[in-house]
Amino acid sequence: MSARVILTYDDYAALPADGRRYELYEGELIVTPAPRPRHQLVIGNLHVLMAEHVRLHGLGKVFLSPIDVILSRITVLQPDLVYLDTARLGIVTARAIEGAPTLVVEVLSPSTDVRDRGAKQALYARYGVPYYWIVDAGARTVQALRLSGDSYAQIASLEETTPAALPPLNELTLEPAAVWR
Repeated sequence: MSARVILTYDDYAALPADGRRYELYEGELIVTPAPRPRHQLVIGNLHVLMAEHVRLHGLGKVFLSPIDVILSRITVLQPDLVYLDTARLGIVTARAIEGAPTLVVEVLSPSTDVRDRGAKQALYARYGVPYYWIVDAGARTVQALRLSGDSYAQIASLEETTPAALPPLNELTLEPAAVWR
């Protein structure tokens, strides 16, 4: 039995630009297929709504995937959306976001659902990401989770037809029609 190879950010950065989406989960290379059109439409809608609100109120920055979030030398994730409040903007470098953002958003896909709710959620918690939104485009829901200790607890949700403001963007009321259109 051979020893497990632990990859680092340097190994990750040296991967070929082959059109695949890579992430590092505690040194293990993970490959995911390109998102489906519905996934891209929903994440695009959320990005427009969030980025406009954040810019208008001077709350920080919103980044759209693909962008590397380097949580450690062996953990590099690519959330669908990333929000950094003004206090965390210093973790944005020329190469990536290097540290825990204020909020990460993942839109579930058939190929990523289990991972987004399992291993990836656990990694976000381990590295101290305060807020995590899980978007289920099929069910037309957004679960807003907040880090509590070493795991997440749901604190709010956007349902199919009921507008809601989700922490940490408490002043942004999301209209379901604008998210799911």
